[in-house]
Amino acid sequence: MIERGWHLAQLNIGRMVAPIDAPEVADFVANLEPINALADRSPGFLWRLQTDAGNATSIHAFDDELLLLNMSVWESIESLRAFTYATAHTSILRRRAEWFERLAEAHLVLWWVPAGHIPTVDEAVDRLERLRRDGPTPAAFTFRAPFDPDARIPGPSVVGAEFCWPLVAAV
Repeated sequence: MIERGWHLAQLNIGRMVAPIDAPEVADFVANLEPINALADRSPGFLWRLQTDAGNATSIHAFDDELLLLNMSVWESIESLRAFTYATAHTSILRRRAEWFERLAEAHLVLWWVPAGHIPTVDEAVDRLERLRRDGPTPAAFTFRAPFDPDARIPGPSVVGAEFCWPLVAAV
């Protein structure tokens, strides 16, 4: 059972196959607003990184302008999983190879934050770097190797392999 004192933060990144205003990614851009609106009204959703335009495509944490990021905070891993893999978001996720390059390193990281804490971009990048360096730990983990807030070992995977690029094995 998830303690009420913790919420789940997530960061995912992706390197686009073309600039955000290119025709090759127009369908992705067209789906940003409806998918973000779906997230905003999903059970368990608390916060997402966005500019006044309502998305995060102009926020860059890396030198590469094609590398986009998405950050959000959820009440639980179950609520994030439900949005990610059991809503219209899933059909967009299945099309990611049309718009994003396949990264050789982990592109998604999850971690627990105290309830009410809004993570910074630097904090999120640090968590991603930890995952890449150390593999899944209580400080930085994945849907394939999830940790409860007080766990020392990961629980069972909560996502099918079709969604995992690349595989980040449990340590």
